[in-house]
Amino acid sequence: MSLPGPLIAIVGPTASGKSALAEHIACELDTSVISVDAMQVYRGMDIGTAKVPASERACPLLMIDVADIGEDYSVKLFQHDARSCVNDLLAQKKVPVLCGGTGLYLNAVIDDMRFPTGEKGDARRLAYERELAEKGPQALYQQLAERDPQSAELIHPNNSRRVVRALEMLDEGSSYAQHHEGLKALAPVYDTRIWAIDVDRATLYRRIDRRVDLMFEQGLVDEVARLRALGLERSKTASQAIGYKEVLEALEGSLTLSEARETIKTRTRHYAKRQLSWFGRDKRVRWIDATDLDGAARAIVLDLLRAGQTHEEA
Repeated sequence: MSLPGPLIAIVGPTASGKSALAEHIACELDTSVISVDAMQVYRGMDIGTAKVPASERACPLLMIDVADIGEDYSVKLFQHDARSCVNDLLAQKKVPVLCGGTGLYLNAVIDDMRFPTGEKGDARRLAYERELAEKGPQALYQQLAERDPQSAELIHPNNSRRVVRALEMLDEGSSYAQHHEGLKALAPVYDTRIWAIDVDRATLYRRIDRRVDLMFEQGLVDEVARLRALGLERSKTASQAIGYKEVLEALEGSLTLSEARETIKTRTRHYAKRQLSWFGRDKRVRWIDATDLDGAARAIVLDLLRAGQTHEEA
């Protein structure tokens, strides 16, 4: 049985040019771009997540600004909402163009991913959240490391939300590490063509440094201060986003703004390496050269048209 589709996914590390390429392709196909970014879902987190400003968008951009910073907007919720966007576009006979660097969120949309049943507000989660508030993130992470060292290796100690989920999964008889390994063999839900942008490391790191400098010039500190007044620090997810976490620390006095800027650059480079590793493990991914994105756009659209002709002939 044929899968619904086709879908195009444009992925890759931060600052690789994904957004511009995806928008170019979406305009060519008269369709919309669906963001698969874990932090662009939050309203007000604009500069630090490099959202394309509304005034500069050449086509509709979906799955951004769908949650307030205080919401516990999980990947499970994202899966539901993003698939609704995909299905709406397919119903209109349009090709959804997914774009982003959060590999887990992409897989959640296009593959048969099932998530644990723990929900916000249940007794187990509340107990872990109380422990987090009382003892701090390091104590909770240490508990995970003792109970499931393989899962602990895959999660950053400051990603408290994921640490809590990993502990919940252990209580339910499963393991985050096993779940993560299982992503490699998930059955697809849609007929998706995945293209990743390949940038040499030196060029990528220069782009990241320029992007971070530009964010500060555009008013990142003011954006974080404004969100702080709205409760950013209380958000278990949004407050941990690269850029926001470091500026919050500067506003609290534990870092200078200069130190925050350099820390953001370093952490973004590390994150880009993890993104490349994630997409490098997916054998469906086809890599394209960042030095010729116009040529890549033409090739991707042509590939799609050829696939459509093949389906019609069949």
